[in-house]
Amino acid sequence: MHERPSAPASWRITLPHSTAAVPVARALVRTALAELEHGADSDTAELLTAELVANAVEHTAGGTPIELVVELLPTGCKVEVHDPDPAPPGNLTHPADRAPDPWQEHGRGLLLIRTLSASCGHRPTESGKAVWFRLPVVPRQRQPHWRPRPAT
Repeated sequence: MHERPSAPASWRITLPHSTAAVPVARALVRTALAELEHGADSDTAELLTAELVANAVEHTAGGTPIELVVELLPTGCKVEVHDPDPAPPGNLTHPADRAPDPWQEHGRGLLLIRTLSASCGHRPTESGKAVWFRLPVVPRQRQPHWRPRPAT
C-alpha cells in the first residue's frame, strides 16, 4: 500500500566538506523516500540533492562540514543543504542571462534545480545559508486489472 506520512518526518545529517558527501547524500534521500514509501520522485530528488551538495562543496571554503536536511511532508518532500557561505547562489531563482556553454562541464546544476523542482530558493542561517528545493508527491500509476495472456 502506498502511504504518505500524515505528519512531517525529517532527517538531518552532517556531511564532510568533500566530494564523498555527494553519494552519501543521494543514498540518504533514496532511503528516506523509500522507507516511508513516499510518493515523491526519488530519482529527481537524488539528482537535485547531488547538485546542491556538489555546489556546497565546490563553492564554499573547505574544512567546515555541510548539513543535509530532508523533510517528508504529506504533499511532497523538501531538501535543504546548509553551508557556511552566506552569499546566495547565483541564478537559482532567476534565469541566467545566457544559456550554459555546451562545451563546459559546469553551469547546469542550478538550471536543473530550477527546472525540475516544484519550487526552490535559499535563506540565510546563523552559520551561512540553506539552499533548498521541493518536490510534490507523484500519484502512483494505476495497474491494469487485466494481464495479457502469455504467447503459446
